[in-house]
Amino acid sequence: MEKYLKENFDVEAKRPTEEALKRWRSAVWLVKNPRRRFRMVADLAKRAEADRKRRKIQEKIRVALYVQKAALHFIDAANLTDKQYKIPEEVTKAGFDIDPDDLASIVRSNDKNRLKSHGGLEGLSRKLSISLENGISMDEISTRQKIYGKNKFVEKPPRPFWMFVWDALQDLTLVILMVCAVISVGVGIPTEGWPKGMYDGIGIILCIFLVVIVTAISDYKQSLQFRDLDKEKRNIVVHVTRNGNRQKVSIYDLVVGDIVNLSIGDQVPADGVYISGYTLSIDESSLSGESVPVNVEKEWPFLLSGTKVQDGSGKMLVTSVGMRTEWGRLMVTLSEGGEDETPLQVKLNGVATIIGKIGLVFAILTFLVLTGRFLATKAINGQFKSWSTSDAMSLLDFFAIAVTILVVAVPEGLPLAVTLSLAFAMKKLMHDRALVRHLSVCETMGSAGCICTDKTGTLTTNHMVVTKVWIGGEAKSVDNNKPENVLDFSISEKLTKTLMHAIFLNTGAEVVKGKEGKTEILGSPTETALLEFGLLFKRKFDEQRKESKIIKMEPFNSVKKKMSVLVGLPGGSLRAFVKGASEIILGMCDKIVGKNGESVPISDEQRKNIMNVINGFSCEALRTLCLAFKDIEKKSSDESIPDNNYTLIAVVGIKDPVRPGVKEAVQSCLDAGIIVRMVTGDNINTAKAIAKECGILTDDGIAIEGSDFRDKSTEEMKEIIRKLQVMARSLPLDKHKLVTILRKECNEVVAVTGDGTNDAPALHEADIGLAMGIAGTEVAKESADVVIMDDNFTTIVNVARWGRSVYINIQKFVQFQLTVNVVALMTNFVSACVSGSAPLTAVQLLWVNMIMDTLGALALATEPPHDGLMKRPPVGRNTHFITRVMWRNIIGQSIYQLIVLGVLNFDGKQLLKLNGPKSNATLNTLIFNTFVFCQVFNEINSRDMEKINIFRGMLSSWIFVIVMVTTVGFQVVIVEFLGTFAGTVPLSWKLWMVSVLIGATSLIVGVVLKCIPVPMAKDTRIVKHHDGYEPLPTGPDLA
Repeated sequence: MEKYLKENFDVEAKRPTEEALKRWRSAVWLVKNPRRRFRMVADLAKRAEADRKRRKIQEKIRVALYVQKAALHFIDAANLTDKQYKIPEEVTKAGFDIDPDDLASIVRSNDKNRLKSHGGLEGLSRKLSISLENGISMDEISTRQKIYGKNKFVEKPPRPFWMFVWDALQDLTLVILMVCAVISVGVGIPTEGWPKGMYDGIGIILCIFLVVIVTAISDYKQSLQFRDLDKEKRNIVVHVTRNGNRQKVSIYDLVVGDIVNLSIGDQVPADGVYISGYTLSIDESSLSGESVPVNVEKEWPFLLSGTKVQDGSGKMLVTSVGMRTEWGRLMVTLSEGGEDETPLQVKLNGVATIIGKIGLVFAILTFLVLTGRFLATKAINGQFKSWSTSDAMSLLDFFAIAVTILVVAVPEGLPLAVTLSLAFAMKKLMHDRALVRHLSVCETMGSAGCICTDKTGTLTTNHMVVTKVWIGGEAKSVDNNKPENVLDFSISEKLTKTLMHAIFLNTGAEVVKGKEGKTEILGSPTETALLEFGLLFKRKFDEQRKESKIIKMEPFNSVKKKMSVLVGLPGGSLRAFVKGASEIILGMCDKIVGKNGESVPISDEQRKNIMNVINGFSCEALRTLCLAFKDIEKKSSDESIPDNNYTLIAVVGIKDPVRPGVKEAVQSCLDAGIIVRMVTGDNINTAKAIAKECGILTDDGIAIEGSDFRDKSTEEMKEIIRKLQVMARSLPLDKHKLVTILRKECNEVVAVTGDGTNDAPALHEADIGLAMGIAGTEVAKESADVVIMDDNFTTIVNVARWGRSVYINIQKFVQFQLTVNVVALMTNFVSACVSGSAPLTAVQLLWVNMIMDTLGALALATEPPHDGLMKRPPVGRNTHFITRVMWRNIIGQSIYQLIVLGVLNFDGKQLLKLNGPKSNATLNTLIFNTFVFCQVFNEINSRDMEKINIFRGMLSSWIFVIVMVTTVGFQVVIVEFLGTFAGTVPLSWKLWMVSVLIGATSLIVGVVLKCIPVPMAKDTRIVKHHDGYEPLPTGPDLA
């Protein structure tokens, strides 16, 4: 079986090939209900059509963006602005002076001349009744949405419940059974009279109705969960200025007239016009397919929705939203074709195909045996030539039983159980602050053997404060609870002023007034810490900014590891400020500021002392930054920011405490066989100190700088990677290289975290890309599989727990369903061969099918994770899905159930002393009842495939308990009250006890089976880690 599955049903979790997707589809055979079975499978034809539409739109946009740019140099632009828009009355009444379509066309067609005809940026702001400084008023939002539209795209309406009922009714076997039921009623009433003649047929129809309704409810609830998650995926937090205050709003709440603040990695949330900024560079490849970045400035002020900020920062005025943007039109095609199916969904489609083929053979054999025996009996009795309607009814019953066997035999619920489990896990993870963007990652995370994590914000709290500063040749402590202490710093006013300029002018953050009038700082945690430190000196941010003019700014990025700004000082001179990684900035300096603010050359001894200060701060787990400046002579028009000959102002030590619970979470990973590696851009001493505090760096572990790692050969990397625990001063390319080596050379399943735009390649390459929800850019989130909403490492470990839970839950359900399949098939087949009748009727088999399919999936596929999951090694990349442990349990339970049911079938009357006219009906009812209770207790048994204590945590899984109670309750109703339709008779309390005891004995059988040792598969790896941990052995000693 595994070889067949490997050849035909093996797909990659990320970016599966078209060939693999087509191969498994062609291998699937005997599908009862294609509409339902393939509901969560990508429609390749629709996807291809959507790709064609998308390329067509992109080509149109590309022509508009690039051809028009060239044409405008040669063509009189008046020809391009012929179209006149009449301003509707409702627009003027609302206080605006520009038509929505006219406004939208300006940016969409990149029409500079139409923009000029409206008075440029200032003219648009007047016509939209806004202030470019203060933004819109909160009271106007609903009016603007009414006139200019909401920032939402046209979505397909949700499928109503009746559509899911219709899908469930598409099951071919159920349709055949309904036809049989109708024929049964049609033939039964004339022969047996009313109402007796309709009972069998009506029983089947009622059972089919119950199956369809339960199935439809389950599928409908799943669809609602996926819809909510899909909406959350597209939700982006946008920084806007409203009522004079900068605030965060959802992309869905953005309106025309909003002033949006953009920074590196952001997605442009709507079409708009550039207001101001620094070196703003936009990647328009998502719209046009062109990879060349576009520089947005006063001369070319157009910003298109859906594009990404590649570099710089800026502000824009929103001119059109939603479906009036090209991105809105493109988004309609993005969801066409659906998401790729997950590896488990594909593999279980393969398992269902194999079992379906076996079931078809058994169904045909059962029908042939029953029909053959019936014909033989007629021939022996000399009645072969005389046929009655009762004979026709008997043949119809045989056919219905054969079809029902097929219903039970083809486990349509297997691949659908994966979807159910994934939907449940995604919903729970969303509640636990993890947004799953791709379904397959829920499975893959269960196999993760390595997590490459950032330090800042993930292992630490990301609430930074300056606690130490070296300035004027002295190291000083900063007590944020006693701000007056800062004023006691024995430094001159000149040096203080230079320090304030370095902090307040060279920053991407802003000091703003919040809604309640409180001072708030909007920016990265590092910038926030520096500004908070600057504010302790009683200097005002706005005043410092207004005194000087910012000419050029180079925002911080993870490659250069510095941020620079060129400013014009009040006296007319130019000065450059730079801040960043301590070693890098110190290397750019040849002078230092003395206590009195004078610049003096740095001696070798001073440079050595400063390095000692930096290392001292780092060893205290402080993030270190250097601040420096350089005066520039105003000689030429060249406004480039220099890279050398700076004067060092100060070394700042910033404390970022380790998050509570991180050490325990790291230990949990080690116990689970998951290696945790820290990959950070920080100083190596800071990284080592934090790694030791978190329990990541051990005595024999290796900590290395990114530059040393990238200089090594592939063989040298493989040599050290086993003990590599910390990589400091790393570039995004170092992270990408590490992930590639771990995946391709070491065959590891790798999870990696990232927050910056440059982390996108590593997130894309990893098996599981984890983007940070707070610190992460939109580019990083788009490349990731999971967004960690609270940036917490503990949440990452929780994702791993749920990943393992999904995998184990599906295995439990497969074990349970295969056991039911084997027993149901063999019981009916053997009985048909020996006695010429099937003990389980069509209605009873339909009920069994619902127990093992929809209800079984609900019970087992939605069990929450438990701590024991993190005490075993991860599932290997090529491990068999149906393990030897599962085969042991399936075969053992099947043998027990077949023996018990066989004895009851052939010797039950004598053993239980059943006499009288209803003895056959009582025995068949007892067999049916016993069979159902065997499945009920086997479902409990399946809660843990290895441990003996299968009751642990059962009450916390409320879905499981409800399904169990519902199953038993319905069983009582079917046996005691619906005998007319189900072919049962009421049982005495003694026979009920017999059924329950025989079913409960399967728990004892389960204990015995778990004591049988199972040899490990050849491809099972024993994981041993740097801390000497080895996985716990499997078997009964786990109990």
